[in-house]
Amino acid sequence: MEKANELPVKAVDAIEEAAGTFPGYRRAHAKGDYYEAVFTPNGKASAFTTAPHLLHTPVPAIVRFSNSSPNPTHADALTPPKGMAVQFQLPDGSVTNLIAVTIPIFFAKTPEAFVEIMKFFKSAEDGIPNLKELMKIAVNYPESKVSFKMIKEMRSPLSFAMARYFSIHVFNFINKDGRKQPIKYQWEPDAGLGMYGKLEAADYSADYLNEELTERVEREPVVFTLMIQLGEEGDPTDDPTAAWPAERQTIEIGHLTISKKLVDPPDMVLFDPTIVPEGIECSDDPILHFRHDAYAVSYNRRIHGK
Repeated sequence: MEKANELPVKAVDAIEEAAGTFPGYRRAHAKGDYYEAVFTPNGKASAFTTAPHLLHTPVPAIVRFSNSSPNPTHADALTPPKGMAVQFQLPDGSVTNLIAVTIPIFFAKTPEAFVEIMKFFKSAEDGIPNLKELMKIAVNYPESKVSFKMIKEMRSPLSFAMARYFSIHVFNFINKDGRKQPIKYQWEPDAGLGMYGKLEAADYSADYLNEELTERVEREPVVFTLMIQLGEEGDPTDDPTAAWPAERQTIEIGHLTISKKLVDPPDMVLFDPTIVPEGIECSDDPILHFRHDAYAVSYNRRIHGK
């Protein structure tokens, strides 16, 4: 069995072996742009959490939209899953992060499974495997089948502003009475959903998503609504490959208004999803906790130009 402190290094090494090493870039979601925003909570989360950015007072935020590929040169159309990372700047000067992607579940249940699955990508051309081949992994990791099927069928969005983003992991909200409520986050685009056909996006610029969003936000603010899905007894909190039942209650808890692109982006921002304030705690999801260590390895290599 791998030692726990060796797995994050092996995971980042596996990503580099699959897609190459790009000094100064993130080891995943390498290509992306930053935007300035304000999050305005509506107070409805206060029944479930004391987290300051989710109560009543607006807070500034930094948003990064990205491709999922570790290769910053990949065209937008080649990597259908997209990312939306938000760093909220809290009143006391600290930060908290909310990391979301355009697929509601992950492909690995454990850190060990993640490392083994990433080894498959090593044999793929330019780090992009044949999506049909992904399904073969499900023989050894049947819990990955649904996620790979979603990736295979996924289309590129018309805009970063016209996609739905999911947190994948479960978090526990804690209210003023100490009561815990498991939740999942979801960003809903106020502009509505829009996707290209399977081959349509290939006809556009390799950077069409960043180009489109830059032009869009110059015309008008881009707005997302933050929703939480409330877990119930028996819903898994430790398995990012498993979705909760669709009928679970969802509550709108605030709006994110993106006002402009950052011309001098803070390249060394670390969007660690385990950095949470009082009133929120990480669930028992091993992949969520693993991301803390893997992000640290990636960050250390990035800031040292590796």
